Amino acid sequence: QVQLVESGGGLVQAGGSLRLSCAASGRIFGINAMGWYRQAPEKQRESVAVITSGGITNYTDSVKGRFTVSRDNAKNTVYLQMNSLKPEDTAVYYCYAEVRSSIYSRFRGAWGQGTLVTVSS
Repeated sequence: QVQLVESGGGLVQAGGSLRLSCAASGRIFGINAMGWYRQAPEKQRESVAVITSGGITNYTDSVKGRFTVSRDNAKNTVYLQMNSLKPEDTAVYYCYAEVRSSIYSRFRGAWGQGTLVTVSS
C-alpha cells in the first residue's frame, strides 16, 4: 500500500505565503505525475497544479504566477509553494500521485488525507 502524508497547511492573511509538502511512502516502484487538488466548501474538487516525473508543470488559471509546484524524486515528495494568497484560495488541499508498486503493475492514483488552508481577508 502507498501512503501520502501532507503537511504545511494553516491560517494565513491575504497576501501571505504557505508551503505544502506531501511525502509518499510504502510499496513504491515508480511515481508518474504528482500534484495538488483543492476543495472549497460546497464546491467540487479541482486540480490546482500537476508536475510530471520529467518536471513538466501545469496550473489552473487562477493560481498561475502565484503558486509553484515542484518535486524531489529521490524523496518521493511534492511541494506547493503558494504566494500572494487570496481568501478564495481557502480550501482543503489534497496531494495526488500516480504510483505503481512493481514493474509488473500499472500506475494507480493515490490521495493524501488533505490539509486545510485558510486565507483571511
